Amino acid sequence: MSQMSVRLLKQMESINKIAVLYGGSSSEREISLQSGEGVHRAILELGFESDLIDFSSIENLQDLKKFDFIFIALHGFEGEGGKLQEDLDHFNILYSGSNSEACKNTWNKKFAKQILEKNRIKTPISLAVMFGKQIVKHALKGSPYDRFIPFKYLFLKPIEDGSSVDIFKITDAKSLEEAYRMCANPDREFIFEEFIDGREFTVTIIGDECLPPIEIITKNEFYDYDAKYISDDTHLKEAKLSDDEMKEIKKIAIDAFNALSCNAWGRVDLIQCDRTRKFYVIEINTVPGMTTHSCVPKSGGILGLSYNEVVKKIIDASV
Repeated sequence: MSQMSVRLLKQMESINKIAVLYGGSSSEREISLQSGEGVHRAILELGFESDLIDFSSIENLQDLKKFDFIFIALHGFEGEGGKLQEDLDHFNILYSGSNSEACKNTWNKKFAKQILEKNRIKTPISLAVMFGKQIVKHALKGSPYDRFIPFKYLFLKPIEDGSSVDIFKITDAKSLEEAYRMCANPDREFIFEEFIDGREFTVTIIGDECLPPIEIITKNEFYDYDAKYISDDTHLKEAKLSDDEMKEIKKIAIDAFNALSCNAWGRVDLIQCDRTRKFYVIEINTVPGMTTHSCVPKSGGILGLSYNEVVKKIIDASV
């Protein structure tokens, strides 16, 4: 057995008391609460000691040093933006998922796309803009942005946010104005992103293993917040792809995961263009949802893994 294997085995054996960080103050708080409660229950049933801690209640991160391991079920910037991981590393506290660098790479959609493009991994064409009244005033036609985005439909997405918060499909000036009115926080940096008509997939990665890809089928216009966490009309099904397509989607997912320096676990969202059959990476999630509606437990279930077994695999992959 190698020295590294011995070290990892000792780390696993020393893990007994696990804190589950959840909640926080982001727009994804409610989803984080559901994820954290599920993970906490699983950890207890796996035989570990566990405390469930709302991130909003923490005054000093050093208090977490009394735990052997931190399972991060904290969505939004607080859990996925990289600062938390940077602080935990500073205090030499072991935690689940990717490190600070990877979280920063994936949380910012503009940075993530630049890294994907540098590594020749397909991702929809995009343009970063400061959204706000000025963009609405000029709309798209005839605006300074029109020449950059010669597409019939666009997605408007915040540079930094998750769970499809403040994401809108833009078809004309009217839909752009409506997006501005409906935005929870419109006066920040967004991207206009090329709309690709096709099937939506997501690939869970734990360790260096791709779990079975999931196809996302929704009656909504796209896989938005409602489709992810509320609607009963969203179906997560095992992806039916040819052998070559299955190899391709898994390779692209792993390549994207590695290009962004991710590790331990994550989820890669992709779309397959109906016209070209090519796969495009939409985004990478370093702290995916773990609710009953979430893709990660569903993907594990296809392999016959229970929710608890998926949680255990994530812990094992993180140490």
